[in-house]
Amino acid sequence: MNILVTGSCGYVGSQLVPSLLAAEHTVVGADIMWFGNHLQPHPQLTIVEADIRDIDAIPMEGIDAVIHLANVANDPCSDLNSKLNWEVNALATKFLVEKAIAHGVKQFIYASSGSVYGVKDEPEVTEELSLVPISDYNKTKMVSERVLLSYQDQIAIAIVRPATICGYSPRMRLDLSVNILTMLAVTNGEITVFGGDQTRPNIHLKDMIRVYRHFLDNPQITGIFNAGFENLSIMEIAQRAAAKTGAEITVTPSNDPRSYRLSSKKLQATGFEPKYGVDTAIDEVIALFKDGTLANKDEFHNIKTMKSLGLDKAV
Repeated sequence: MNILVTGSCGYVGSQLVPSLLAAEHTVVGADIMWFGNHLQPHPQLTIVEADIRDIDAIPMEGIDAVIHLANVANDPCSDLNSKLNWEVNALATKFLVEKAIAHGVKQFIYASSGSVYGVKDEPEVTEELSLVPISDYNKTKMVSERVLLSYQDQIAIAIVRPATICGYSPRMRLDLSVNILTMLAVTNGEITVFGGDQTRPNIHLKDMIRVYRHFLDNPQITGIFNAGFENLSIMEIAQRAAAKTGAEITVTPSNDPRSYRLSSKKLQATGFEPKYGVDTAIDEVIALFKDGTLANKDEFHNIKTMKSLGLDKAV
């Protein structure tokens, strides 16, 4: 199968693309490369350095399926530059699906976010609950979902709402809860927790990749699906990291009200079951820090990289 992966050089893409190549797919990757390119050359891989907003630069000829990962990721980064956020996360998605349809692409898999629900008190947040996005990032994800669903009679649309992802990638992210709390534990011997009562759903990166491949292998499965399997408070995550490292935990006040518990029963009903978890990710970060593979670098924090590139200014 010929697959276009946008955001192919990102945190997820850097692990998803090798997985697709190992399954003998042909992959075209499109990425602006703000965070570099950690993908190794492969005879079945073509990488195009392109801005997703420039739809003419995105190759679509001969593509069978699109996995759309490219976005300005997380709330702080989206807040840096509202115009950039809306253009990349919403407008570009519209152009991309329209180009895919025009070129006869059969399947479009979209990486939305579990954060579109906003603050929820329900013990299980299912796909049927209302969306109450509270940040620019959440809002652009919701709008993109609605745009894509308006084309579902012309192309098979699968929308995934991932939980917070954890685990190692060569294009590492240390602005994700499990990853950064564990990194603080091994580098400082102390974990600073802001608040701690906020609940976050989690999914290991390896399972996230398995979710995308699950939809790719089953194009008849369409619609919206949550993808998160461990609903843990920030304090619980910190305690797990501390137990494995001996780190101390310091608690400070937080003004972050976001708290939600994803239910992924709908996804599981399609035959998907997770194989990895938060403890797997914590063990990975500890081991890779100890062997020198991983360090707490600015390039692993999205907002620091975007500021260094001047992306907090109008473009």
